[in-house]
Amino acid sequence: MAEAATLERLLELAKQLSALDKIRLIERLAPQIEHELKSCSPAERRSLRGLWRGVDISDEDIAQARRETWSEFPREDL
Repeated sequence: MAEAATLERLLELAKQLSALDKIRLIERLAPQIEHELKSCSPAERRSLRGLWRGVDISDEDIAQARRETWSEFPREDL
């Protein structure tokens, strides 16, 4: 029964190749990898437009968040 190809096993075999054969291996694999990358479509991105629709943030809310954030700055333990 043939042994399953694993990345580790293939790397072991590739290390045994001469430098010229390693280059030939890369030349043969590169077009196939390029084709596979072109054929897979990127994940569809969700639009962020309208993300904050319906949220009402006032100037006072922002000021309060700033006060809370900076209230302990600079800290003595740093």
